[in-house]
Amino acid sequence: MRKGRFNKPAAEIAQHYSESVSFDWQLYRYDIAGSIAHAAALARAGIISAAERGKIESGLLAIRKEIESGKFTWNRSLDDLHMNIEAALTKRIGSAGAKLHTARSRNDQIALDLRLYVKAEITEVSSRLRSLQRALLDLAEKHLEVVMPGYTHLQRAQPITFSHYLLWQIEAFERDAERLRDCLNRTDVLPLGSGALAGSTIALDQEFLARALGFTRVCQNSIDAVSDRDFVCEFLFCLAISGLHLSRLSEDLIIWSTTEFGFIEFSDAFSTGSSLMPQKKNPDIAELTRGKIGRLYGNLMSILTTMKALPSSYNRDLQEDKEALFDSVDTVRSALEIFAAMLPELKINRDRMQAAASDPNLLATDLAEYLVKRGMPFRRAHAIVGCLVADCATKEMALNQVPLAELKKRSSLFDADVANVFDVRHSLAQRRATGAPSPKNIAVQIKRWRKKL
Repeated sequence: MRKGRFNKPAAEIAQHYSESVSFDWQLYRYDIAGSIAHAAALARAGIISAAERGKIESGLLAIRKEIESGKFTWNRSLDDLHMNIEAALTKRIGSAGAKLHTARSRNDQIALDLRLYVKAEITEVSSRLRSLQRALLDLAEKHLEVVMPGYTHLQRAQPITFSHYLLWQIEAFERDAERLRDCLNRTDVLPLGSGALAGSTIALDQEFLARALGFTRVCQNSIDAVSDRDFVCEFLFCLAISGLHLSRLSEDLIIWSTTEFGFIEFSDAFSTGSSLMPQKKNPDIAELTRGKIGRLYGNLMSILTTMKALPSSYNRDLQEDKEALFDSVDTVRSALEIFAAMLPELKINRDRMQAAASDPNLLATDLAEYLVKRGMPFRRAHAIVGCLVADCATKEMALNQVPLAELKKRSSLFDADVANVFDVRHSLAQRRATGAPSPKNIAVQIKRWRKKL
């Protein structure tokens, strides 16, 4: 690449500083696929012969096989994977290999490789999201009748079921899948044929290239084609949001596994011990996941910061997108995989959950709504029940133990049927609004998700 324009080789320290082959080699499948399609387009344009195209394709496939078997030697002095593969091809097949880069720049070549990589990883991450959703759904179906407290501000709020909680997680991960599908639409654009920034006087059939490489459309501006990394930013954002949901799930599971809660227990296979304290059983997998998510945010901010001040077209700063991208993909892939394996082995302590859900204060809102159904304005009902709760706390009495006579002093609307308010199952059955945790609603949602997943 330096022949002609330069009189001296690059300084060794500069080569070491600027090389990217130590990490971008991971794109070799996509680079080779792009080169095979490019060779076919060159043959269609009459730039190379059919025989030369055959040599190029056979040579590239042999190189791919070498890379996959670990026999290929990557040379850092050749800067990146593109030059390594091209040099190996030319050495293998001769002058035909030197024709491959006709009407192509490394700028549109790497843009192509990245888009192919992101498309493939969207499919892979989406598949792992589905596996995690199925694991959550299996858990929800298995523990359909388990009642637990719902929390706000980490304080007991109202009764829900464990299945309702798990269905929430499925909904959150479904939004992640939807975002990935949206991201795929904007990634699915062919940049090849845009050259360095202004195309080439040798016009290739880009529609043919798009079909050959599985793209639905072609980029309509050559500058945009080589400089756009929006799809990388968007994909990293999608991964970061998935990580956020994994971290929130981890946080709940960690808290619920404490002795103080005792709602769940991690299996031995997904727990670790202490080097000092023999009794410890730590939720390290969930804690590690919660910790790793910070890297996803860092990677997203890294690419956004790199992109924000770049002048038009391609700049070498864009080399910095790959390590962040690869790290986020590896992090989310592994986290989704381990959670899908870990969730089925959770031990659910239904007695502990149901005991916590039997706290009468969880039904204070139901008590206020009891009065509302009899004509009282909600704010007044809220105040009356609030005073009752405060008095019960002072007297160390449960809310459902307040005598009817005392309730009637607060409001004549209270009657003997007020006792039904403190039946948790009855309360849940009344929660019939769309999205609410009535058993009927949950059964419908489980059926819907079972069909969808």
